[in-house]
Amino acid sequence: MKFLIWALVIAMGCGIALRLRGQSAKRMAARGRYFADVAGLFDAPITALAPTGFPRLSGRHQGALFDLQVVPDTLTYRKLPALWLLVTLAEPTPARATLDVMLRPRGVEPFSHFSDLAHQITLPPGFPEDCAIRSDAPQAAPPADLVLEHLARLSPDLLKEMVIAPKGLRLVWLAEEADRTRYLAFRDAEMGRTPLAPALLQPLLAALLALRDDLKELS
Repeated sequence: MKFLIWALVIAMGCGIALRLRGQSAKRMAARGRYFADVAGLFDAPITALAPTGFPRLSGRHQGALFDLQVVPDTLTYRKLPALWLLVTLAEPTPARATLDVMLRPRGVEPFSHFSDLAHQITLPPGFPEDCAIRSDAPQAAPPADLVLEHLARLSPDLLKEMVIAPKGLRLVWLAEEADRTRYLAFRDAEMGRTPLAPALLQPLLAALLALRDDLKELS
């Protein structure tokens, strides 16, 4: 009898292990396809798999070199886990200093070097009250009115960070939040099941190109 009970326990454990392994394989496969639908926006895109299981993509769009990354964030206290999309125009710009605008800063952003910049800048008029600005050389940073103009073109609820630097430009965007019900009930923070939509990415690419062009006009 004891042998039969142990056999049933072992069989159930093996079944659970196989099911979890299958779910993990499906999850990793879905993550690996995250940029599948937007790859066509780029000339000769190159993808590589990050340790998170999500891909990283680089390629040229309208002649400019872009880099795409996604960063899962499960560390933010009292907030739903988030999937951050990092869209980088990875080419030198006329900017003479780094300027980092962080919306809703919490000091635990895993994708940012915001806290490494030495100078906190007093918030200029018109900027969102829930943002902070840092720079490595405030006197050489781009003018506030230009930065505000480009911030105003983007959703303040989804935009997390705008970085203007001599080596490139970056937008950090809230691509997805974990399902509230599943997270609260089961602590299920899985995100990225659905590939990134071109309709979400295209405005961000256009925004970075427009910002680059305006910076060139100032130089």
